[in-house]
Amino acid sequence: MTGFRTLLYKELLRFWKVATQTLTAPIVTAMLYLLIFGHVLEAHVQVFPGVSYTAFLVPGLVMMSVLQNAFANSSSSLIQSKITGNLVFILLTPLSHWEMFSAYVLAAMIRGFMVGLGVLMITLWFAKLSFVAPLWIIVFALLGAAILGTMGLIAGIWAEKFDQLAAFQNFLIVPATFLAGVFYSVHSLPPFWLAISHANPFFYMIDGFRYGFFGHSDVAPLTSLAIVLVFFIVLSSIAVTLLKRGYKLRH
Repeated sequence: MTGFRTLLYKELLRFWKVATQTLTAPIVTAMLYLLIFGHVLEAHVQVFPGVSYTAFLVPGLVMMSVLQNAFANSSSSLIQSKITGNLVFILLTPLSHWEMFSAYVLAAMIRGFMVGLGVLMITLWFAKLSFVAPLWIIVFALLGAAILGTMGLIAGIWAEKFDQLAAFQNFLIVPATFLAGVFYSVHSLPPFWLAISHANPFFYMIDGFRYGFFGHSDVAPLTSLAIVLVFFIVLSSIAVTLLKRGYKLRH
């Protein structure tokens, strides 16, 4: 496990050395969302009985921060290594594809958790949250971060330059996150967009995560858990296969 630990340490050190950019900036961005949307809609929207809109918004922002930063960590690491040419030093080591997969995804999960925890700690000053089912919170946070870390790994393997990675994030990750019910309940949508939302795996991650706080959700948490697990297994299989074959990594 020496190789795995070394690669994991390298990945953790990579984002920790620029913590202002990788940790502080996303927390500030989430705070701006909370201040703007919470201030404007607090008196006009109530999604769950007895739950203020600001309180409803907090879990969505926390999970959105976890997901986006987990993706950013693994994807940016791989694309930087490919472009600068230092990926060869990782490929030359006797690391198995499973060790590489685990190190990249675990580092992405840790960054996502750190940002999410920072957002949660700060937003507790603005909303009173209950923790009805903390186990559901932990489970969906773990799976969500692992899924986006895996997606970031796939995107980093596929992309050959920064604009391809930016397109992947801007046209897939960001829209899927924003359309997953971070700022609203999907049941407020027209039937067509409601059906689109239910085809979005990000919706089940955020909805299940929010259930852990309030005991309310748009979909039964067990259903969300099953869909999220299947999604993780499929993505993990793809990522491990790409690493094993050296797709766009060995030239």
